[in-house]
Amino acid sequence: MKPFHNLHVAVLIMAGPLLASTSAIAAQEASAHQEIVRSGSQPSIAGPAANFTGSVRVDMVWPAKDGVNASGALVTFEPGARSAWHTHPFGQQLVVVSGLGLVQEEGKPIQRIHPGDVVWCPPGIKHWHGAAEKTAMTHLAVTGTGTDGKNVEWMEKVSDEQYRAH
Repeated sequence: MKPFHNLHVAVLIMAGPLLASTSAIAAQEASAHQEIVRSGSQPSIAGPAANFTGSVRVDMVWPAKDGVNASGALVTFEPGARSAWHTHPFGQQLVVVSGLGLVQEEGKPIQRIHPGDVVWCPPGIKHWHGAAEKTAMTHLAVTGTGTDGKNVEWMEKVSDEQYRAH
């Protein structure tokens, strides 16, 4: 019985740091909790005229935070509305939710995008996106964000001639 007791004490001594670490993790997990942001609790904002042509509404879904370095927003473009040319330092995924949209990478033809389409905009690639001329379009934009909070570099507006080149 005594050898078992000594082994038990040795295991407890060796496990002490592990148990302390496990306790710290458990305490951290106990303080963490899910958050629910209720629909309608965040105001819609108009897409700034400096960065968009036409009527654009941005509904923030989530900000970049707590180790998830990406934000999400539902962006609704009324017919003919579009973003200015821009790049993303950490890339962006667009998921078309409704309507008919257009997207163009600099130097390439304009592409039509439909509900369910997913567009990957790689870091540093100059592009624009928006609605078709007669149909609105909404997409979920999931945008990589740097530790400094930067996620987009805005450039010149897309001209009417460029937009109508499709």
